[in-house]
Amino acid sequence: MSEGLKVAIVGGGICGLATANAMVGRGLQVTVFEKASELGEVGAGVLITPNSVRHLDRMGFGAKLDEMGGRITDGSTYRRTDGSVVGPIKVSDTAGEYGVYGMHRADLLDMLAANLPEGTVRTGHECVEFSQDADGAHLVFENGEQFVADAVIAADGIHSRLQREVVEPVQPVFSGMVAYRGLVPADQLPNWRRDVHLVWMGEGKHFMVFPVRGGKLFNFVGFLPTDQATEESWSGLGDAHALAEAFEGWDPLVCDLLAHVQRPFWWGLFDREPISHWTSGRLALAGDAAHAMLPHLGQGANQSVEDGVALAAVLAKAERSTVAAALESYADLRRPRAVKVQLGARENGRRYDSQYANISMRDKEIADAGTLRSWLYDYDVECDLALR
Repeated sequence: MSEGLKVAIVGGGICGLATANAMVGRGLQVTVFEKASELGEVGAGVLITPNSVRHLDRMGFGAKLDEMGGRITDGSTYRRTDGSVVGPIKVSDTAGEYGVYGMHRADLLDMLAANLPEGTVRTGHECVEFSQDADGAHLVFENGEQFVADAVIAADGIHSRLQREVVEPVQPVFSGMVAYRGLVPADQLPNWRRDVHLVWMGEGKHFMVFPVRGGKLFNFVGFLPTDQATEESWSGLGDAHALAEAFEGWDPLVCDLLAHVQRPFWWGLFDREPISHWTSGRLALAGDAAHAMLPHLGQGANQSVEDGVALAAVLAKAERSTVAAALESYADLRRPRAVKVQLGARENGRRYDSQYANISMRDKEIADAGTLRSWLYDYDVECDLALR
């Protein structure tokens, strides 16, 4: 077995840093290259579910998740627009010893970055050229620096520069929806529980709220249809009045929260069609570069963690001469599940937006959602690898 393959990760977001942590824990030599001048995430929440929590806990982040996250418990529900309950979101049925957390993206990124050895992350490095040969994978950066690695992981997001080195670039697919998101201090909403995830489902739109930062903040997302061209961005400023107007007459809980919103952000919801393969020799795609998905299953970050854990496991057992085969085994393992989640996120969005001729069918599917949660949450990628 090779000792400490040299791995370059292009992209210093959640996927890149989670992958780096998993690899450092396996004894690999890791360098993360981020094009921005400093690490940073936009002010929005993300759900961290048991299929990634178990791995983050194994990396030593269990106490930090409890400290920095908002733990979600039973009492979480799917609701109609008037607030009546369609069905429970039974966290305890699937979470087991590993919880579900709402995390501020910036907190999650900071947690992952702080755990890496000093010098692991190099900011201000935009990759502009990639090549490979029998001796290694070669990266060239806009600042003129070069780097040679045994393997390169493209964790450079939905607009991946390195994806074109593996497959023909895939065009974005616009969902026809825009999402408004933001944060509200919990002390402004005394009638709200600080430990539940709530989803309201209406015709053509839906709204959800969950806690972050130890329950001190509520993260909200309002999903609305649009027939206008929208930017594929995470940082556009939204109109708080227009957002409140869109959900006027809904459950008073929703209206009360929106009355406290001052400056929401918005983004157009895009994903990509599943791509045919994820690797080319010493290069592998991970996270959004491999499987950009809509947020309707709350799995973007969680699938990225699964990718990182799988990559670390296969490369820890590889020799320099077998890197390509190891990366192919990663893709063979991860691609079928990630594609199923990609397509499932689209379907769940239609479910939340009540796109059914018979709404009772939607309610039945929501009532049976525990089966889907079990498939998502009970999965352990390390165990899956051990069985192969």
